[in-house]
Amino acid sequence: MWRAGRVLSWRLPGEGAARLCFGIPPKPSSSSQSNSSPRPKAEKLRRRREREEAILSSQHSVNKAVKWSEKQKIVYTTPTPAGTKKDTSSLFPSSYSPEYVESSWYQWWEKEGFFRPEQHRLSHSVDQTFSLCIPPPNVTGTLHLGHALTVAVEDVLVRRRRMQGYRVLWLPGCDHAGIATQTVVERRLLKEGGKHRQDFTRQEFLREVWKWKNEKGEEIYQQLRALGASLDWSRACFTMDPGFSRAVTEAFVRLCDSGLIYRSEALVNWSCALESAISDIEVDSKELSGQTMLSVPGYENKVEFGTMLTFAYPIEGHDGEVAVSTTRPETMLGDVAVAVHPDDPRYQAVHGKQCRHPFTDRLLPIIADSMVDMELGTGAVKVTPAHDHTDFLLSQRHSLPRLTVIGGDGTMTPSCGQWLQGVKRFDARQLVVDALVEKKLFRGKKDHAMTLPVCSRSGDIIEPLLKKQWFLRCDEMAKKAIQAVEDRQLEIIPHYYTKTWKNWLSNISDWCISRQLWWGHQIPAYRVELPNSADKQEEHWVWGQSEDEARQRAAVRYGVKPEDITLTQDPDVLDTWFSSGLFPFAMLGWPEQTTDLQRFYPNSILETGSDLIFFWVARMVMLGTELTGQLPFKQVLLHSLVRDKHGRKMSKSLGNVIDPLDVIHGVSLERLQEKVKEGNLDPREQLVAMEAQRKDFPTGIPQCGTDALRFALCSHKMQGEDISLSISQVLSCRHFCNKMWQALRFTLGVLGANTTPVATLEETCAVSSMERWICSRLYSTVVQCEQAFEAYELHTVTSALYSFWVHSLCDVYMVRSRTLTLHYGVRARQVASSVLYHCVSMSLALLSPFMPFITEELWQRLHALCLQPYPCSSQLAHWHFPEEERDFLLVQEVIRVARSLRSQCRMTKEKPAMWAVCSPGQAQILLHFGSAVRTLSRISSLHIHCPQRADLFSVHSTPPPEGSLIGVVDHTCQLHLHIQSGMNIENQMVQLSQRRDKLVPKLEKILGRVQSPDYLTKVPAHVRQQMDTKVWQLALTSIKTRR
Repeated sequence: MWRAGRVLSWRLPGEGAARLCFGIPPKPSSSSQSNSSPRPKAEKLRRRREREEAILSSQHSVNKAVKWSEKQKIVYTTPTPAGTKKDTSSLFPSSYSPEYVESSWYQWWEKEGFFRPEQHRLSHSVDQTFSLCIPPPNVTGTLHLGHALTVAVEDVLVRRRRMQGYRVLWLPGCDHAGIATQTVVERRLLKEGGKHRQDFTRQEFLREVWKWKNEKGEEIYQQLRALGASLDWSRACFTMDPGFSRAVTEAFVRLCDSGLIYRSEALVNWSCALESAISDIEVDSKELSGQTMLSVPGYENKVEFGTMLTFAYPIEGHDGEVAVSTTRPETMLGDVAVAVHPDDPRYQAVHGKQCRHPFTDRLLPIIADSMVDMELGTGAVKVTPAHDHTDFLLSQRHSLPRLTVIGGDGTMTPSCGQWLQGVKRFDARQLVVDALVEKKLFRGKKDHAMTLPVCSRSGDIIEPLLKKQWFLRCDEMAKKAIQAVEDRQLEIIPHYYTKTWKNWLSNISDWCISRQLWWGHQIPAYRVELPNSADKQEEHWVWGQSEDEARQRAAVRYGVKPEDITLTQDPDVLDTWFSSGLFPFAMLGWPEQTTDLQRFYPNSILETGSDLIFFWVARMVMLGTELTGQLPFKQVLLHSLVRDKHGRKMSKSLGNVIDPLDVIHGVSLERLQEKVKEGNLDPREQLVAMEAQRKDFPTGIPQCGTDALRFALCSHKMQGEDISLSISQVLSCRHFCNKMWQALRFTLGVLGANTTPVATLEETCAVSSMERWICSRLYSTVVQCEQAFEAYELHTVTSALYSFWVHSLCDVYMVRSRTLTLHYGVRARQVASSVLYHCVSMSLALLSPFMPFITEELWQRLHALCLQPYPCSSQLAHWHFPEEERDFLLVQEVIRVARSLRSQCRMTKEKPAMWAVCSPGQAQILLHFGSAVRTLSRISSLHIHCPQRADLFSVHSTPPPEGSLIGVVDHTCQLHLHIQSGMNIENQMVQLSQRRDKLVPKLEKILGRVQSPDYLTKVPAHVRQQMDTKVWQLALTSIKTRR
């Protein structure tokens, strides 16, 4: 992958080097990356450097960090045995405390079995199922905000369906993470006992791994519980469990029998530190701008990368030479040819000639191939098939030998000669350069921007090596996966990923599924040794569910007695992604036709990060279709990546990962920085990470709670846009929790003062204008949520719920209710109490999937809230009053402008008179909602003046008095606030003048856009209407501020 930009050339005066180009796109699973597009890489590196410099410089001020003050921590102290229902009979605390709220509920939900599909016995149950599996996190891992987003989104979908009466199964699971787990255990054994894996037998080492898994494996499940994930823990699945392991063996055997799995020699991504092939997903790309010294496992001193070295090959029987530019001179021992384009006139005379290798004396043929781009450089390239993917293709076309010069342990092979045999590859690099200098073949070295592939598990530099491995043929399965999407049997959301899906699968390579590890599913294939076999080099393989089955298969295949056969099981294990690809059906008991498999397969949906569309999603679709004859799920919902506030992808290698538990419980800056130091970061990256923490969290991260974190994550548009989550957003959601808390305290106070029972929802009919409005607002909110859920636009749902709760229910309806309920008659008070009750209770139900803890705490009935029906618009059809909603938009704008005028005058307790100069239609609305306008605007009286039709409102037709403070609602409505005596007029004039100075530039900017030539043709009508209103407001306000 990392031989980016290696250039090989015929050394001619005044000419540069040539590089290899291809007429077909590179295979996605290949580990080679071309450097034919240095600009994007350089641009990516430049942007990363700019972000780092911004963090390290004073431009990124500490003042922009999240500001918060320590809140009073209230703890739930009532003795509550684990699994018993929390006592909510005591008085509510005065303010919201996540520590208090989140206590005890989850244990009760779990013990009562609310998360199991067997709970499907509710009165509102429907005969439909909803199933999905959680993307199994690594058993070695800890959750980060990417996991938290996945959990939040999936739990919202699951809880809503459960409340709708579906039979719901959300399966938890954990991945054995072959490389990651083995690496962690090896480090532990080395640290605690000074022993390496090779000091144990395989079985002894596996016992150590299982011991570690049993100690640490439950930690990630506890983290999922802390996030409120309503998973069915009774069905928790681990990919190394006996049942799952049987499914993996069955899958391998079936795929071998069908000819889809085969064994072959090919180039693979190889980690010399692990001595194993690794998958593309486990390779990190490290961008280098030039010469860089890096630490490499197994080397005491740092190793130089990011340089291009040039040396010459003499032409046999010719005066010329071939100049080779490479970033890896140690691999020149494996060069077997030089390639040129057949139509290149410069090289017609040298076709078929040979170069002399300076160390091995081997002759390298000059071959002609149309894959060479003769327009680039000198048009000549060298070929190293055993250590480069593109050169491997050339070797296949020209029957070239493949010389392996670096072994699996990272040392040079005997074929290099005694002077290099056993030398570590990067130590050999300098020896080769010194030898080239001695032979006067060295031509120079220069800085070279490149991409270096690094093993994400070991930190080792990836080496492409030629190895015999097991491969899975993917072309036919890929075609079926493409067809499923084109035939709309499988829906990918967002839909623009369908193009990416087709492009990737159309160019897919066969998948290397074997790994040279001890921890994992040992490949159920056996090498067969036949009696009296003369050719010991020839390999014979069989496979089976067990060794006995494999022996019987071998006896039938080779026509010998079973007892005469010697079998040796392949010591390799299967790629972790192979077993993960079976997850949707293996977790349900496949290959057995279990009740769960028949009821819940295919899954309803798969939800995961967009970065896993190929490595996991595509493989699940291919394997599921092949092995079960069905697609594993009907929909794929992909969310975007979570980035830090600086736009950087959250990564352990950058040290910017935020543990969601630190957001939930709070953490000090000191502890955050300790975590960075515990990682294995480059010194500069550690410096950048710690400085970013110091500036972003100078006093640590406040305790925000699970509900606030979940709501904040779901409030981002997750389809198509990367999510840049800041802690200040989560803190704002905690403030929202407190708003809900205070709202319920008020509601309970109103209900407690009402001696009449609350009417049912069907019996509750709004009477007054304000009640009709709030009821209709709830109806519209439910409709908006229904539509957004259908499109999986959770950010629209959260926005609608927040807007209703805060801006309609709390800031308007409850504020007005405080002053009026005591003056209502018995019947009016009963209606008002019922409306308030149902608005609050239904709002809590709507919010429950997003914020399960606080909604459960605030609303307890005979059953848990998570088992209540999810509100639907059909329940509220009798509450829909669209004209009230439409008219109240004017009322809200009047109230906003009136409050702004009061703020300008610094009024606190005063209640001045106010005139509304408006159109007759607006006057009707303001009279209809007059009580609400007076209460919410905090004015003593409202006078309405209609210059156009004064006769309609004779009692209110008096013009506003001179000297009033004027506010603009729109181009037909102005408010005049009568300034009381004692107001400092001069100060007001200064403020108005300053305000006008700010308004004029805004007005000029908008007018510039409105007056552009293509404004009418390109801007939608509704946007133009909004702009026109804004222009009127700014223009009139600007005029009034001159008075």
